[in-house]
Formats: sequence, C-alpha cells, structure tokens
Amino acid sequence: MGSKIMALRAIPIRRAGNRINLFMGGDRELVMFTGLIAAALVFSAQELRATVYGVILWLCSLYLLRLMAKADPQMRKVYWRSLRYKRYYPAQSTPFRDNTNSQGKQYR
Repeated sequence: MGSKIMALRAIPIRRAGNRINLFMGGDRELVMFTGLIAAALVFSAQELRATVYGVILWLCSLYLLRLMAKADPQMRKVYWRSLRYKRYYPAQSTPFRDNTNSQGKQYR
C-alpha cells in the first residue's frame, strides 16, 4: 500500500472557444446600435448635411467603442451590473468603515 502521487493534469483552454463577441473591434450590440442610429439619421433626413453628421457619428462612436473594447471587452456588462448593484454598496466603501448600529443590523 504505497502512496501514489498523482500529477495534476493540465487541460488547455483554447482561445477560440473563449472569445468575447466583438464586431468591427467594438462591443457587438453597441456597434450595431450606433450604426442603426447613424443610418436612420442619414435615410430619414436625406440631406447632405445629415449624411455628413451620420458618417461622423458612426466613425466617432466606432473609434470610442474600439477603445472601450480594447480596455475591457466586457465593460458594458460591468457598467450595467454596477448600476444594478449600486443600492447594495456605497460608492466610497472601505474595510475600515465603522458602521452605525442601524447599518450593522441590516446585514443580519
């Protein structure tokens, strides 16, 4: 009855199955939505000035959404989650905060 030492088995996680859905370098939903807004502006107004504004809106938003996705591909989801959880934690929380009695009772 000798003790067998089992080596940990390494399982590689492939990048192809673990990628974030990006479209044109930005968040898929936000890029398509801004494209829809720009196209609606261009086709509803049917003027040269509206076309220029629509193209500028599209290019600027695409640039900003690419920057956002480069910083964090899931930034939109993180932002929406922080808005949902805002009532659960204060904006300036710290582990050194002294809670009052009423604040301490709400967590029991």
